[in-house]
Amino acid sequence: MLGTRASVVLILKMGCLAMIQWRISRFVLDSLFLFAILFLFSAGAGQANAQTNGCTGVPNDTKGAVTWTPLWCQEFNSTIPGPPDTAVWNFDLGNGGFGNNELETYCGPPGTQGNPNSCPAAFSTSTSNAYLDGGGANGHLVIRAINSNGAWTSARMKTQGLQDFLFGRIEASLKLPDTTNQGLWPAFWSLGSNIATVPWPMCGEADIMEDWANAVFGGPGPFGNRSTLHTASTDGAGVQPNGSFTFPVGQANNTAFHTYGMIWSANMQQYYIDDPLHPYYIATPSDLKPGDTWPFNLKIFVLMNVAVGGTLGGTPSGSTPNPGIMMVDYVRQYQPAAPVTTPAPGNPPSISVKAGATTGNSSAFTPGLTSGTGFVYFACSTTAPKASCAVTTNDPLNTHIVNSSPSGTAESVAVTVATTANSLLPPFLFDPQWQFRLPVVIIAAILLMWFLALALRTQSRVWRPACCTAALLILVSVAFAGCGTNSVTTVPPVNNGTPPGSYTVTVYAFTESNASDGTNANADAHVDIPLTVN
Repeated sequence: MLGTRASVVLILKMGCLAMIQWRISRFVLDSLFLFAILFLFSAGAGQANAQTNGCTGVPNDTKGAVTWTPLWCQEFNSTIPGPPDTAVWNFDLGNGGFGNNELETYCGPPGTQGNPNSCPAAFSTSTSNAYLDGGGANGHLVIRAINSNGAWTSARMKTQGLQDFLFGRIEASLKLPDTTNQGLWPAFWSLGSNIATVPWPMCGEADIMEDWANAVFGGPGPFGNRSTLHTASTDGAGVQPNGSFTFPVGQANNTAFHTYGMIWSANMQQYYIDDPLHPYYIATPSDLKPGDTWPFNLKIFVLMNVAVGGTLGGTPSGSTPNPGIMMVDYVRQYQPAAPVTTPAPGNPPSISVKAGATTGNSSAFTPGLTSGTGFVYFACSTTAPKASCAVTTNDPLNTHIVNSSPSGTAESVAVTVATTANSLLPPFLFDPQWQFRLPVVIIAAILLMWFLALALRTQSRVWRPACCTAALLILVSVAFAGCGTNSVTTVPPVNNGTPPGSYTVTVYAFTESNASDGTNANADAHVDIPLTVN
């Protein structure tokens, strides 16, 4: 009886142990399963993030001493022909002329809400104005201006509302339509993302690639390119001079793909074709006219289009290509992998100058720059009242920047101070009472001299006393006019210009990796130059 009971207890214990082991094993298996799911999810999320920007397979690009990392890419490598990705690109629609008297009707992909009736209702590579050609790794975006029975349709794509950009290297590989004859006007450009609240041109427009026939205002035609910045004061004409590029002999923009881009940093835009190390045009805030504002330290969106006719497109004819095709291999934004080496301004000589002097009022120095780090923009400010300063350099491309890799000797910076001369007039002339007295005294003196002359010339004994009496009354009137109240009037000092004293001129350096708001406080480097005004 006792043995049977012990056996039962043993069996129950073994069952309990087995149940516990099973539960532990189940817990371990469930944990492993959950861990596997979390791992796959995180890996998938990482892969999704890696591909969200479209830059998978796009390597870093090292130019000089700067390594550029792809940040946003559109490679157009679809293996199937179809419309552009509407999650990346929006489309302008209609035929309102777009401020330039353009002739085309802009169309979105078939099915786009608001598409004009003249736009294709179904996708076809023979009728669509914008499509991917399905070439896979060798694929392209195709933008076409099509003339159908005298009515032109085209496409204007933009990232507005979907993707904003702020600084970096922005470029597109493009093959343009033939602009030998008038009619077509292709462009790759940007507008300020704040355009809805800050209208054009105050929002800023930067034309990276813009081409039209030479017969219209001397356009670049097939053998060049034009880059223009539009600001509040420059309006349609743009900042002058603008950027003009001519291809080497044997090259053209409609026979091969070329890379059109800009290196964009705080207070500086560098425009290049094919080679970022050799820009053909650089613009800075110092290139603007007084009163204008630099709108290019804020976010932008990019656009691509082929316009027809209009201000620069000219008049289409039977010689205008139909269709007019612009092919796009890619559009990319790069950012520097690391900030470039900080410039070393050194120890510029001090400035000692008499207020108002136009000689001996400058200081020159050669900044220490690391070769291959691109261009550096220099600006200045001064603490001296009623004074200003300006920076000039000897760079052949732009006199406000310095090249870290010049073809000859190192480039230099000169800062010039303009002070205000002090007045040579006596201080009593600045007394508000004398501003009233002086005209009275002058008029009285004239009258006095006239009456004295009249008294000396008159032959009558009666008139001589009368004239002398009148002269005496004038003198008395002037004396009373000169009498003021008992109040004390503060007379301004003689130094109504830049007062003598010790001040500072500060020179600021902005590199091509500077991604700040462009204020002097956020410059990459600065140096103080002592200023003495005598």
